[in-house]
This record gives sequence, structure tokens and C-alpha cells, in this order.
Amino acid sequence: MIKKYLLSTACAAAAAISATSVSAADEITVAYFLEWPMPFQFAKANGTYEEEMGVKINWVSFDSGTAMSAAMASGDVQISVSQGVPPFVVATSAGQDIQIVDVAVSYSENDNCVVAEALEIDKTNASELNGKKVGVPIGTAAHYGFLSQMAHFGVDVGSMEIVDMAPADGAAAFAQGNLDMVCGWGGALRRMVEHGNVLLTGAEKEELGILVFDATTAPANFIAAESELLSKFLKVTADANAMWNSGEHNDKMIPVIAKDAGMEEADAASTMATFVFPSVEDQLSGKWLDGGAQSFMKGVADVFVNAGSIEAALDSYDGTVDSAPLAAAK
Repeated sequence: MIKKYLLSTACAAAAAISATSVSAADEITVAYFLEWPMPFQFAKANGTYEEEMGVKINWVSFDSGTAMSAAMASGDVQISVSQGVPPFVVATSAGQDIQIVDVAVSYSENDNCVVAEALEIDKTNASELNGKKVGVPIGTAAHYGFLSQMAHFGVDVGSMEIVDMAPADGAAAFAQGNLDMVCGWGGALRRMVEHGNVLLTGAEKEELGILVFDATTAPANFIAAESELLSKFLKVTADANAMWNSGEHNDKMIPVIAKDAGMEEADAASTMATFVFPSVEDQLSGKWLDGGAQSFMKGVADVFVNAGSIEAALDSYDGTVDSAPLAAAK
């Protein structure tokens, strides 16, 4: 079902996109998401990208990372901002030649597993989860996170009753007391924690290599042909992130970002409070683009294969990351 959805979405997106490509030297098209507030939108709204890069930019909002992959495959999008890792892994595993060029946002606190409050199980006695019933969205990054956490705690997944449930459905079943543990993200996760507790914080998961992040991605041929232009794009993004991370300009940035994202200011602020925008130095470290991201993607891909979401995983995802333009931006 997941595979059919991914493929049908990609085909529909490709069919809906114009077949006309633009020359990267004169103008480029950049994909992004609405209602997903990020510092880059402050620079976007103020025209900083065009000013620094010297090209016309067509900003196009998308509904899914799968649609972004299709648009890059057709040549109609040169850069995708904040593409999720799962759709990126699906595309590259199928042979699409796109690459990650930066870590757009980390949101490990927004994707997790929650244990029923009544069980009084936390990280100190997680082995008691053996034999318990858990709702997990199979074939997703949350599924990979669940398996990784259980492996860390030495829990025998084979002893558990695992039910394939979308996060919203899992949250509802959890609230009714029908599950011992449930995994999900976003609004569903917020509802889950009303009835239980997480085993590991986002920071603790990251230390184990369990990452939850979106990336800026681009077709490999565009990266090769326009590496300098891409570096300028990444530099503007990094500067906007640094501006936000300083905490000194948030009051000025939030109204602009919220408007660009199509959100109320309070909603944008609360969403961004759960986001982490790694510095260029952090992105280039072993935790992220110098090994961590590649290992994480391999783990996600293997989970997808076992779940029947994709046909096969790559032997290695080292080739799906090109950090040279980001290093040049630094």
C-alpha cells in the first residue's frame, strides 16, 4: 500500500508539472513547503537570495517530498528545501540521481514513541516492554526509530504485538487504552504524550544515531554544473539560520516567516520552537553529513525493504550526499 501510494503520487506529480525546464544560469525554480516555517523564508521574502545569487528564482510550494522528487526528475525544479528523508530515500533507492546538500532542519522531538502512563515504564526499565502491544506506522522513519530504540534497550521486537497504524489512528487507540505503546509524529504525537511518556528525548535519540531531519536536495547534474550558484544559495540559508539561532532577531523574523508560510504568527513561533537548524559546522560533522546521515538513510531504506515499501536498498548511501557546496559556502 505504501509503495503504491509513493509511486502513484510521484506519477501524478510528474504529470502535473510542466515539461519546460529553465536554465540555471538565468533563473532557477526552488521547491518548498507552506505551513513549515523556517528562517530561510525571511531571506526569501526580502529578496536576499536573488540579490546574492544574481538569478531570478521561481519559488513553488509543494504538498509532499515525493512530488519534489518527481519535479527534480523532470528537470523543472533545481533545488528542494526541506525534503523529508523517507521520500528522498525512496527516490534514490529507485535510482534517481539526486543528492543532499545540507541539513535543512532537525526535529527529533517531533517524531517519537510513547509508552502508556499506567505501565510506569521509562528508559530505566524499558526491558519490560517485551510482549507489549504497539502501534507503529510501518515503513516510515518512525518505524526505523522504534526498531532502533528497541534494539538499544534490548527489547525483543519478535515478542511484541506490532500493529500497523497511521499516527492519528494510533493516537486515538492509545487514548482509549488499546495500546501499550505507540509511535508517530506532529500533532498525533502531541496527543499521544497526553497519555504517556517518551523513552528517549530527541537529543538522546540523536546520540544513538536516530535522526529525524529534512534536507535541501538537488539533482546531481545541477550540483555539478552550478556548484558555485548552489553554494551562494546555501550561504544565504546558513546566514538566515544563524540570524534565527542567535535569538536576537526572532521578533523581527517571525512576522515575515509566518506570512510567507501562510500561518498565524503564534503557530509559526510554536512550531519553530521544536525545530533545530544546525550550523554549517555541525552539518559537516560526523553526526550529520560526514557519515551520520548516510548511515541513518541506510537504516531507513532497510526498514522500507523489509516493510515492502521499496524493492531494494542501495549498498551504501554515501553517494547520495554532496557536502562540497556547503563546505564552500562556509
